[in-house]
Amino acid sequence: MGENQLTIYPLTSERWSDFERLFGKDGAHGGCWCMWWRVPEDQFERQCGETNKSAMQEIVNSGKVTGIIAYIDAQPIGWCSLGPREEFPSLHRYWNLDGDNKNTWSVVCFFIAKPYRRQGVKTQLLKYALEYAVHNGAKVVEGFPIEAREELTSYSGFTGIESVYRKLGFTEVYRDSKGQLIMKYLL
Repeated sequence: MGENQLTIYPLTSERWSDFERLFGKDGAHGGCWCMWWRVPEDQFERQCGETNKSAMQEIVNSGKVTGIIAYIDAQPIGWCSLGPREEFPSLHRYWNLDGDNKNTWSVVCFFIAKPYRRQGVKTQLLKYALEYAVHNGAKVVEGFPIEAREELTSYSGFTGIESVYRKLGFTEVYRDSKGQLIMKYLL
């Protein structure tokens, strides 16, 4: 895949059908519809599937930033969820984040269609996400990638991969024993 074939746009209500097509009937993974970080865990479990889908569509239709979607020849092939940290209240379930949400944007999830994995799509999505966040006022962009210690499943790297973040200039600010990290790009 050449970089010039890939186009990336913010997800808007006009692009909702592309998002549905990319995520398929399972909502990317287990009915998530990219709501995992947006609601409390018990609420997420209760609304898994169609209710998560409707909740995400409502957020998209409201005009809030939800993420970016990548295309090759008008075919949606990749997704990156990002936005101001306050849009992801459930990040605090897993990480003790500093209290300064102002101008901090979080990159929380990636989903790449199977035929396009391991072709650099995550790198291009993260690069665009960084530019998009800066353009919209971010002073800090944070991500929560994993250290890829072994072969990844289709789901295990959904928060991103450490090497991709490092390649784009993010620095590690926290690491736990499982290899989960917090990485930041400071502007």
